[in-house]
Amino acid sequence: MSAGKYRKEHNCLNCGAHVEKHYCSDCGQPNLELKESFWAFISHSIAHYFHFDNKFFQTLSPLLTKPGKVTLDYLAGKRARYINPVSMYIFVSIVYFLVVYSPKHVTKDKHNDDGITVEKKKNQNVTDSVSKALKLAGMPENNAIIKKTVKSLDNAIKTKEFKKLGFKDQEIELNRIKAENLTLKSDSLEDIIDNYSDIHIERNDSTYASYLARQQKLPSAEQDSWYEKLLKKRAISLGEKSEVIHETLEHNRPKQYFLLMPLLALFIMWNFRKNHIYYLNHLIFTIHGMTAYFIVQIFTAPLIKHVFQNTYVITKTIELAVLVWICWYMFSALKVFYQRKTGSIIFKMFWIFVLFWIAFNVSEFIMVNLIYYVAT
Repeated sequence: MSAGKYRKEHNCLNCGAHVEKHYCSDCGQPNLELKESFWAFISHSIAHYFHFDNKFFQTLSPLLTKPGKVTLDYLAGKRARYINPVSMYIFVSIVYFLVVYSPKHVTKDKHNDDGITVEKKKNQNVTDSVSKALKLAGMPENNAIIKKTVKSLDNAIKTKEFKKLGFKDQEIELNRIKAENLTLKSDSLEDIIDNYSDIHIERNDSTYASYLARQQKLPSAEQDSWYEKLLKKRAISLGEKSEVIHETLEHNRPKQYFLLMPLLALFIMWNFRKNHIYYLNHLIFTIHGMTAYFIVQIFTAPLIKHVFQNTYVITKTIELAVLVWICWYMFSALKVFYQRKTGSIIFKMFWIFVLFWIAFNVSEFIMVNLIYYVAT
């Protein structure tokens, strides 16, 4: 892989050891001349790059298509063709978290004087599209199914928009609907009023002080207990800092996955303890599996997030495909690496999923609380 002119001297410039041929037997540095031409420098750099590139793709192909093979080869000593598992994981995970956990930006229509967001327009387009699709399916315009479907969808969208309003704006909208209901006496409006009232109360309790003020106005029998008040205080505090907590949580995802990986290896070792394999081997197996998952997510997550974000069917299809791939990959990798029967693999895989799910949620809970206490 080295490109350049070798030195005539036999002393290593890096460690000072005696060099018999072209490479130092102590540190491995090539015994090259210090001065090199521009093209020699470029060719040397390209050689290093394509050496990594070649090993990367030699590792990538079997890692994704032949679950468990890379780990078996690596542990069997066939390592020259593959990138080191940790190096591969670090490289892929950096790309993964840059791609998958990039911040989302809310876009607004700058040309709209009313300040209506693009999201609101899309919601209206969804309602119109559903209505048109049902009509194209051959249903008449006055069909009860069409009316009910469009009305339900419209109510859901309006409820979503109502939640985004400020407290005073919610109160104005609620009073408007109540006034309208006094005239029309509609059951559907009654349902909307009940729904909006609950949302409005939640918004009213957006601060602990406002919650206590509302509690004092209630009869003693209807007031919350001290424990319920304590829980409410915590919930309100979390809600007030939800944006900060969410951003900090996403920012710390790499640490969470990195810390959970040894735990996942421990779960796998516990389930396959009769194989009598060292923990490090389980860990290498886990690193390869996590790396493969990251690679798949690097390609699928941007499609869901940026390309098909408004196409429910396609996004769910992609998510389902990824889930199926995870199950297939894990089953195949466990079967190849641990050499167990199909039924045993499925049973143990189920428990590995359960244990990891519990560990993930516990770590999530701990992280949220740590972020909350730091933020407060």
